[in-house]
Amino acid sequence: MKLLFIVGSMRKTSFNKELAHKAQELIGDRAEVSYLHYADIPFMNQDLEKEVPETIQRVRDEVKAADGIWIFTPEYNGMIPGVEKNLLDWLSRPLVPGNFASGTAVAGKPVTVSGVGGRNKTKGSRGQLFTLLKYIRMDLMEEPSCGFQLAPDSMKTDVWKMTPEQVEELNFQVRAFLDFVAEKMKY
Repeated sequence: MKLLFIVGSMRKTSFNKELAHKAQELIGDRAEVSYLHYADIPFMNQDLEKEVPETIQRVRDEVKAADGIWIFTPEYNGMIPGVEKNLLDWLSRPLVPGNFASGTAVAGKPVTVSGVGGRNKTKGSRGQLFTLLKYIRMDLMEEPSCGFQLAPDSMKTDVWKMTPEQVEELNFQVRAFLDFVAEKMKY
């Protein structure tokens, strides 16, 4: 099983990247995990679709090759980060420019969402993602979907330590998503 992790933050010391690494650790050898690097993609622009940019083709190919997608999202002002939304806009576009019958890189793809942030525990961005992922016809596993709160001093220190309870909550999502993807792979 191949899982592709998408971290919605470009920050070097991203807490969501830490969360993704913890999920990968919990997955162990039960799946092959890779990370989508997309900082170099252009802003979504239909003028660029006529000849799909190489960077967009690369991310589409990586997404298409994955059996499942796991998005780790921060929350900026109660919303999805712009870079994350931009990526999903590109991935939702037709594989053959102008031909909506050609499908997309994400339609039908199993996906789950987690996030770490402030007091809201990324509830706003995860909720927005649920709406968007359904709209672009991804196969969303809504529950469980882990949202974690940073300790008050984490942003000052760049250190976040998960509690044993948080690790178990994430591990529950890991097990559920592996089962979800395995079930989808049967078809």
